[in-house]
This record gives sequence, C-alpha cells and structure tokens, in this order.
Amino acid sequence: MNVNYHKLCIEEINKLDSPKHILLHSCCAPCSSYVISFLSNYFNITILYYNPNIAPQEEYEKRKQEQIKLIKTINTKYKLDFLDCDYENNIYNNLIQGHENALEGGTRCHICFKLRLEKTAQLAKKYNYEYFCSTLTVSPHKNSKIINEIGESISKKYNIKWLYSDFKKNEGFKQSNELSKKYDLYRQDYCGCIFSKQQKNKQEIVN
Repeated sequence: MNVNYHKLCIEEINKLDSPKHILLHSCCAPCSSYVISFLSNYFNITILYYNPNIAPQEEYEKRKQEQIKLIKTINTKYKLDFLDCDYENNIYNNLIQGHENALEGGTRCHICFKLRLEKTAQLAKKYNYEYFCSTLTVSPHKNSKIINEIGESISKKYNIKWLYSDFKKNEGFKQSNELSKKYDLYRQDYCGCIFSKQQKNKQEIVN
C-alpha cells in the first residue's frame, strides 16, 4: 500500500499546539533550504550535519561551510541552531563493506540512511528533542518510502517521534533549487560518497 508521507507530516503538524523542538538531519545546504523554510513555521529547528558518507574530506568541509552559511542568512519564524559532528568516514566505510558496487539508491544507500538517521535519533534523545527528521526526502533521487520506514523503525527503538515527510511534494525540490540560487549555495554534482562519484563519472563517459 502506498503511504502519503507528506499527508502524515501535515497531519502531525496540525496537532501541534505550540512550536516543538526538532533535530533535523541535513544532507546539504541546498536540500535543507526548502525544508528549513517550511518546517521553521512550526518548529524550533536544530540542524544536525552528520554525513560521514561524503568523500573526500575537503568536499565534506566545503558542504558543511555552505550549511553554516545558509543557517546564518536564511530567515525563519522560530529558532534555528546548528549541531556539528565528527567526520567519522571510517564508520561509514566499515558499514558498507561488500556493498561498494551496489547501484545508487540500493543497499549501500539504505545502510547510509540508517547510519545517519540513527545518529540523529540518538542525539535527539540525548538532548531531549521532541522530534527528529531528515531533509533526505526532498530529493527526487531518494526513496521516501525507504527513508520513512527506517525513520519509523529507529523511532520505536529510541522512543522519540519521527516526523514523516516527503519534502519533494508541493514542488519542494523545485523550491530548494530556487532558494539555493537566492542564497548563492554551492550545489554538488554527486550525492556524497566516493562510490556515487565513480558511478556518475562512468555514466558521463557512457553518454
């Protein structure tokens, strides 16, 4: 059965009687631009930049600085903070061993989603956030069903609310592109891991 995760998100938002605190995992500044713009009307947001999949480290640092730049410049109704993490690329590389050649969007990505969402839930629980969520579903290249199923499972494990989402709905991805231009954000040309970069390069050669 197909689940309308955007509808579930709106239903949860409509239950709020005051702005709650949410720890929002962000994959990058461009994707987060629309999500921040949307959710900041209802939540006090802390952006968690935890992306150990990104390689090389210079690329990771470049994307992180773009995230910080956006947080400093974007206008929000409620509070917007930033929570940084260690790079931890070694943890990612250990977890995806045997899946290096999986197609983009396959098992390697699912492992990556779980790693980042679980870290978000752990920190949300530690610092007493009421919700956790991710910007990942704004991308048309990411499977919202898989992401939400992982988020739901982790939510039960840590007993903290997962905010269902499909942020690409209602032209969310289009709006993220427009906001990226507005805030002059660096837009990367590959998802993040070295394997996605290699697959992209191979596809360019074929084409």
